[in-house]
Amino acid sequence: MNRNATIAGLGTALPPSTAQSDLWDDYFAQHYTGARRTLAKRIFENSGVRTRQAAVSPLLEDVSDWTTEQRMRRYQIEAVPLGKEAVSRALADAGLGAGDLGLFAVCSCTGYATPGLDILLARDLGMSPSVQRLFVGHMGCYAALPGLGAVSDFVTARGRPALLLCAELTSLHLQPAGVRADFQQIVSHALFSDAAAAVVVTPGGPGYVVQDVAAVTDTTTADHMTWDVTDVGFRMGLSPRVPAVLELHVRTLVDDLLDRHGLSIGDVDGWAVHPGGPKILDVVQDQLGLDSGALSASHEVLSAYGNCSSPTVLLVLDALRRRAAPPRHVVMLAFGPGLTLYSTLLLRS
Repeated sequence: MNRNATIAGLGTALPPSTAQSDLWDDYFAQHYTGARRTLAKRIFENSGVRTRQAAVSPLLEDVSDWTTEQRMRRYQIEAVPLGKEAVSRALADAGLGAGDLGLFAVCSCTGYATPGLDILLARDLGMSPSVQRLFVGHMGCYAALPGLGAVSDFVTARGRPALLLCAELTSLHLQPAGVRADFQQIVSHALFSDAAAAVVVTPGGPGYVVQDVAAVTDTTTADHMTWDVTDVGFRMGLSPRVPAVLELHVRTLVDDLLDRHGLSIGDVDGWAVHPGGPKILDVVQDQLGLDSGALSASHEVLSAYGNCSSPTVLLVLDALRRRAAPPRHVVMLAFGPGLTLYSTLLLRS
């Protein structure tokens, strides 16, 4: 039996979109003065983001002074329909029903409750009562890749389809004005956005075979990227030294992954790189020696959707597979707390 774990379907769901310039002019600009305002405006303008989406837009509803309890209650209200839309589209794309799934995995670091998205969506979409469930929490922007590795292992071992949903509502974690003036919060508020993306993985069939997953974590820089639970939501810590850490590790990670399959960087015709920000993409391009167009899909996703945390790398993969000539070999790269780098090798069957 052919049990290659294959991405057979992909679906996305996005809340309403707003222009980056409108977010600055009509909300964020009012919270800074003097040199801090000049700095914040420059960060917003150089973020690489043109439009981004929010389930709870600050232009309509300011949640910055909400308690964490209020934010978590709103998370369930907003995330369930968004996740349902992404999962339904992925299943339709794969030609499967919810009852066909053997495993349903959910990645999210922006909201917690029990019963969670895995239980509520399994119920609402008609998954089998015997479906196995997995929740991956607080891994941040790279969570889609270990999540994909877990569901792929299930498919290979059990010979049954699985589904991975990544759903993030970063808009719920807008920080109060005093905290918002911190440099790291300015960067966070200039980049992050909301989205959901789901992939169906099947044993064999047409699609992208998940050939391998690799990771490296530099625990000496664990404080460079943080996501702390506070009384007023979750607060991002984002050191400007993150690109330098990626610079140290990304080439070795990718070379080792490709070497195991007799491939080199020149054999890869599709790069799905998490667009954590323009500097992140510049470092990856430079360290891997890629041409100027190799990361175009990542730049396009950053511009149109912002950094949506865990779903973002799946949005980039979706953009690649929709091209007139989809790439054959795809390397996915994502980065997050740890500092952790994850890489996944896909082969179009």
